[in-house]
Amino acid sequence: MGNKEKNLIMNLKIKNALVSVSDKENITSLLKIFKKYKIKIISSGGTYKTIKKLGYPCIELAKYTGFKEMLDGRVKTLHPKIHAGILHDRQNRSHKNEMNKNKFPSIDLIVVNFYPFQKVIKNNPEEKKIIENIDIGGPTLVRAAAKNFKNVAIITNKNDYAGLINELIRNKGKTSLKFREFMSSKAFGLTAYYDAMIANWFNKKLNIEFPDRKTIFGRKLKKLRYGENPHQESSIYINDYEDKKLKFNQLHGKELSYNNFNDIFSSLEILFSLTKSGTVITKHANPCGVSQNKIPLISFKNAYGCDPLSAFGGVIACNYKLNKKIAMEISKNFLEVILAKGFDKASLNILKKKKNLRVIDISGFKIKDLCSIKSFDGSFLVQKKDNIVLDKKKLKYVTKLKPSKKELSEIEFAFNVSKYVKSNAIVLTNSFSTIGMGAGQPSRLDSCKIAIDKAKKNQPGKLRNSVAASDAFFPFADGIKTLIKAGVKIIVQPGGSIRDQEVINEANRANVKMVFTGVRHFNH
Repeated sequence: MGNKEKNLIMNLKIKNALVSVSDKENITSLLKIFKKYKIKIISSGGTYKTIKKLGYPCIELAKYTGFKEMLDGRVKTLHPKIHAGILHDRQNRSHKNEMNKNKFPSIDLIVVNFYPFQKVIKNNPEEKKIIENIDIGGPTLVRAAAKNFKNVAIITNKNDYAGLINELIRNKGKTSLKFREFMSSKAFGLTAYYDAMIANWFNKKLNIEFPDRKTIFGRKLKKLRYGENPHQESSIYINDYEDKKLKFNQLHGKELSYNNFNDIFSSLEILFSLTKSGTVITKHANPCGVSQNKIPLISFKNAYGCDPLSAFGGVIACNYKLNKKIAMEISKNFLEVILAKGFDKASLNILKKKKNLRVIDISGFKIKDLCSIKSFDGSFLVQKKDNIVLDKKKLKYVTKLKPSKKELSEIEFAFNVSKYVKSNAIVLTNSFSTIGMGAGQPSRLDSCKIAIDKAKKNQPGKLRNSVAASDAFFPFADGIKTLIKAGVKIIVQPGGSIRDQEVINEANRANVKMVFTGVRHFNH
């Protein structure tokens, strides 16, 4: 492109604008500026009626094209006069001649937002209404204008009205190439997002879990101060039809960081797997204390007692309402985030005394649809979340001694926690509370030693007759020997090693009960 051509398209006067918006909010601000700079407006349907009602001149779309809308409004803007007006290259002589021959004016600005597909899908499960709210004309207009950003400005969000108004005032009724190109990038982002939502709806409807082409939609909630480390940039996005707010409510404290969110998500996943009043304490996305008890205060104390040193600066998640007694216990320690299903007035007063402590109400939070995504250098892995703990009908009682019904419940609790501990994982529990955990070690034997060392340091009296859960099989008998020597009396593991019999023999010699689940819980 030569300098002369560049100068011609840098700042372009807006003569005609097509406005078609489902959301009419703040439209008056645009109409005022259009009137000031003598910009003609083309519109249809509800937008046309609104503009006329507000007292501004407007050409009805059907009158402009000479063609009435049809098929219950499915075909309105899909007309050559509209799309030629948008798509022609103002610097192309052949395009100019064609436009003159057909007497088609240029359209220099498109202001469009789409049918409220998101809103309808959240509030109305009726398929017919959902289908009717898949916008066709709107995205087509947007894509046409965005492609031809050299000549046309595209506005797709009412939040950008102010930017357009400032642009028109600054350039006396014109738009700059820089502005048009930036708006184009936002427009293509919106059409991709919109189509991804629709594709996602169809995939869910048809139970297609791994489509040939996977699109992940997300709306930026906010930019975070930094990522895992201060030199990394970071933002949080919402991947949901309700994409303007999170499903939990921060009541107090500093803004949440990337690491806070990472720990919160890990905590909530564990918390919502518990079947009774439970407390989860997380640090660096690993649990360092999990406990179930019908008395919430005992649940909290047991979870915190598992590893108080690691809990320092961690996240506490509770699936019960916080009261004054628990808040008093929490306030004795340094913690980053507290999550709970509500707070009474006294507990909030206590917790708010800590200026930086993030206090978050999760009363309205529900886990809907978890999947795991890991990306690297242009590729990504997608898998369904690990939603199984164990199948009691398929359990194998491989030792001479068999667990009781009560012990089976403890086994299930321990094995469930092992799902959320980084592999190789060993979890020690007693009375539905963790007492020691070994996480993220390349050697399972090392994980056994770490779990035992933690228990000996913090709750040595609970090691005797404890339960040990392993997320995968023991490749050798050394790990079993280490656990038995420490006082473990029940071991739950998937089984499946070529040395399973050696491990079983070792358990039998020590009168230890062992259960094979046939289910592995790697978490990398």
